[in-house]
Amino acid sequence: MIPAQGERTVRDVRAVVVGAGFSGIGAAVRLREAGYDDVVVLEKGTHLGGTWRENTYPGCACDVPSTLYSYSFTPDAAWSRVFAGQQEILAYLRATAERYRLSDVLRCGVEVLGARWDGPAGRWLLETSDGPYSAAVLVLATGPWHVPRRLEVPGIEDFDGPVFHSARWDHSVDLTGRRVTVVGGGASAVQIVPAIEARAATVNLIQRTPQWVLPKPDLPVPAAFNRLVDRVPGARGAMRAGQYALQEGFGYAFRHPQAARLLEAGARAHLRLAVRDGQLRRHLTPDYRLGCKRLLTSSTFYRALSQPHVHLHPTAVSAVRGNEVVGADGTIVHTDVLIEATGFRVGELPLATTLYGTNGRTLGEDWGSEPRAYLGTTVSGFPNLFLLLGPNLLGGSTSAITVLEAQLTYLMAALAHLDQGGQRALDVTPAAQTAHNIAVQEALATTVYNTGGCTSYYFTSTGHNAFAWPWSTGRLVRHLSQFDADAYTSDTPDRRIPVPTQGRPHPADRTAAANAEQP
Repeated sequence: MIPAQGERTVRDVRAVVVGAGFSGIGAAVRLREAGYDDVVVLEKGTHLGGTWRENTYPGCACDVPSTLYSYSFTPDAAWSRVFAGQQEILAYLRATAERYRLSDVLRCGVEVLGARWDGPAGRWLLETSDGPYSAAVLVLATGPWHVPRRLEVPGIEDFDGPVFHSARWDHSVDLTGRRVTVVGGGASAVQIVPAIEARAATVNLIQRTPQWVLPKPDLPVPAAFNRLVDRVPGARGAMRAGQYALQEGFGYAFRHPQAARLLEAGARAHLRLAVRDGQLRRHLTPDYRLGCKRLLTSSTFYRALSQPHVHLHPTAVSAVRGNEVVGADGTIVHTDVLIEATGFRVGELPLATTLYGTNGRTLGEDWGSEPRAYLGTTVSGFPNLFLLLGPNLLGGSTSAITVLEAQLTYLMAALAHLDQGGQRALDVTPAAQTAHNIAVQEALATTVYNTGGCTSYYFTSTGHNAFAWPWSTGRLVRHLSQFDADAYTSDTPDRRIPVPTQGRPHPADRTAAANAEQP
């Protein structure tokens, strides 16, 4: 339980943002630009960056083009590649925080231990490692890629050598001349294997399920090109809109499984051209529809697997014995270094077990095994709580930044509603939340996410898809572009509050609005 705050000094603020990754930095910028100066961002890490601070493994890079994986209000970054790497993305986040002078609101090294809603006061009471806070609004910007999924098999604790998760890379371990085993076949493994194979004596990839992989046109961007684009008004916005349209084309295929066949043909051709060994190709060919799992892109993964000292083991790990990794099919792999590229516990919100709502229950107790929210943003019974990149908002093609900015627009409109109506609290009604989630799950039933014939992190242990948005990103942006007071408890006259435009950073940039017009 959250301890009583008693006589201790409580810092009262308008809003607390938890997390200083893309979501938290974006929220801080929009809040400050809208005139909310009494804001703090609490980050448990030693510096900002979120997933781009924590993931430092070799080859770490974004799989969404940088023109789209960046803020629309800070679009003028001179990216050195089409798909930026981890260090460049982290530098971009730091530069954004400096550009908008967030140093006075950012509190690094402060962990939020829990929070409870104080109904009579109409505020969130937070217990942190830096003492208590009180906030009218609580914004959770902890992201879905936060809690590593570790390898849980007999003997893993007694492995005879270094073992670490890809999100906790141990840079003190030299892989040169070592026998390295990578467990997992997702986005991080696809990047790690090509990045380390030249150094290691042998690389063993233990991959339970093959993935669909498309070529990644990761080309360097000449400095002269960046200078030229900066001189042409609207050029970066046009590039962003074009990339958005391309990504939405992938999304259409995921929502209409028959349309995915063309993409599957391209992925098969990519595999056939890169891998000459017929047996290896068979092990790398999925038996489910493209888009059922997260779509991967790489132009180096298949080439790395074709090297004579790199070996693919199409099995799961059943046990570890000393320096032997034992596969479910009986395979024994001798290894010096074990790397867990096993992804994240996507549905597990870090504060879910210590965040108490109006009925005294935690968010985790309220959700059970089925995370749900209204428009992925607000949760009934948890007033003035806003989740960024919450349940059922993402998919296999969408840029998380596009979704995030749409949610921030919704957050600003909600706060404007509170200010205009003199209200202290907004709580989405159970009926509105239930109706929205029923519609989402019914629409998902015909998408490749649900019908593609695979299991993925999109689903909870009960088979509930808590990750994917079943419609176009344009529809998502339109839904979040205005605050519907009818969905919330309020004594303000029913009305639809338009999104306020005052205080927006770079108001000439209307990328999100343009995106909303896409199908």
